[in-house]
Amino acid sequence: MQKPWFLLCILAISCTSSIHGQQGSWQNLNTLRPGEQIQVRGIKALKITGAFVNVTDAAISLQAESGPQTIQKPDVRSVKRMKNIHRLRNTLILASVGAGVGAGIGASTYHSCPSPQTFCFDFGRALPAAIGATAGLFGGAAIGALIPTHETIYKLSSH
Repeated sequence: MQKPWFLLCILAISCTSSIHGQQGSWQNLNTLRPGEQIQVRGIKALKITGAFVNVTDAAISLQAESGPQTIQKPDVRSVKRMKNIHRLRNTLILASVGAGVGAGIGASTYHSCPSPQTFCFDFGRALPAAIGATAGLFGGAAIGALIPTHETIYKLSSH
């Protein structure tokens, strides 16, 4: 049983290291198109969001709300593309999870009618589960739609 976990860990480490290596290349910034919304995080806790203008071997330029900004390469910690990719995927996943959790909570709140009671509507676990699933579905979908996912184009390697 330990061999599959060991192999899975080795595979995960190799995948994350290759991804990290790809994000560490300044040349990745050449994939940006002028006008694309980006966020540049600097070494000194600087965070600037704006429209990409251009990139050179020494700096990146963008048009921020405060005006044109040029950040030198040594001062850049990361650059993210602000396009919200995977929003539909996140919405569907969290809606499904929310529906499942809501159905479970709803079903667990079911109490049958006590036997001496003369008048009681007993719908079983189905009604509370359906109500919980509906609430969870809409709640999860709303959260999934609001979670932004941004693609990291460049990240300063920590070595």
